[in-house]
Amino acid sequence: MRLQSIKLSNYRNYESLELETPHMVNVFLGANAQGKTNLLEAILVLALTKSHRTAKDKELIGWQGDHAYIGGVVDKKYGRLSLELTYGQKGKKAKLNGLEQRKLSNYVGGLNVVMFAPEDLEIVKGTPGVRRRFLDMEIGQVQPGYLHWLQQYHKVLQQRNNVLKNGIHASDAAMLEVWNMQLAQFGVKIMMKRQHFIDKLQTYAQRIHAGITNDAEQLRLAYKPSLDSEHLQDEAMLFEQFMVKLSQVKDQEFRRGISLVGPHRDDIAFFINEKEAQVFGSQGQQRTTALSIKLAELELIHEEIGEYPILLLDDVLSELDRNRQTQLIETFQSKVQTFITTTGLESVDMDRLHHAGIYYVKDGKVSMSPD
Repeated sequence: MRLQSIKLSNYRNYESLELETPHMVNVFLGANAQGKTNLLEAILVLALTKSHRTAKDKELIGWQGDHAYIGGVVDKKYGRLSLELTYGQKGKKAKLNGLEQRKLSNYVGGLNVVMFAPEDLEIVKGTPGVRRRFLDMEIGQVQPGYLHWLQQYHKVLQQRNNVLKNGIHASDAAMLEVWNMQLAQFGVKIMMKRQHFIDKLQTYAQRIHAGITNDAEQLRLAYKPSLDSEHLQDEAMLFEQFMVKLSQVKDQEFRRGISLVGPHRDDIAFFINEKEAQVFGSQGQQRTTALSIKLAELELIHEEIGEYPILLLDDVLSELDRNRQTQLIETFQSKVQTFITTTGLESVDMDRLHHAGIYYVKDGKVSMSPD
């Protein structure tokens, strides 16, 4: 998979940009606050329709107008694909090869990306919400139906929470049972997909982590669903347990006014030599865990769709020691188109990068010359 070009209009600090990106490795060089991260964010948004930096789409729109535009041309093994996103005050529109997609789940997957940024350390040491967002964004790329189930689940969750907050009346009792069944129906599908994804991710991450640490550390991932069950592979059994659990916590939910069971309360745990990395891991171990997870994502997506995604490295090479940087470069060099941002080439092991395109970013403009 190759992103051959990207076009921006009124996106963040980019008033207008048309850029060819034919190289396997593309390095964007410039001082802070010039637009390097905005450019990588635009590629991520082009793929996922949402940003990793904000949940508010309106923040993507620059000061020059009332809408933002992102376009790109992607070469995939089955042909060329044109992707377009427009963000306005009333929402967003997505097009594939010029055809508007009513469902964003039909759009996502046209371009696959893996992004590694300094804040990805939060996947290991941050809140459960960060890890759930990570799961949802990555699974959604390779399992389009997952995004539909997730959307439906959150609609039901909101309706159910409204009933719990307002207190139940006789007329609401039957409605709550309907919400329970729908919450369990969509929740079970999400939980099974998450378990499957984590199992596969661990297979790759375990091997990669052992390589980075010269077999000194063993990495293990554990799915921690809010519904404690041994039946994550059996949809019927899991549904039944979900419904039983909802009935058990009903009184507690009414007291607190929120739903206490379901994927919206899931988490992931990372263990290094059977000690939880979030609690006992050093910063170096946490960083290595995050790197292993990101490299594992590349392999997992390749397994799922038959080609490697695009890799976005936002100012992370300077954060890695030479051993980790070498491991990363050797992983993507020959098989993954990669976009790198950095404030200086001295932080990048350029001797290991071959035929990289060097771009200079200043004030929302990109050129091949530093002047």
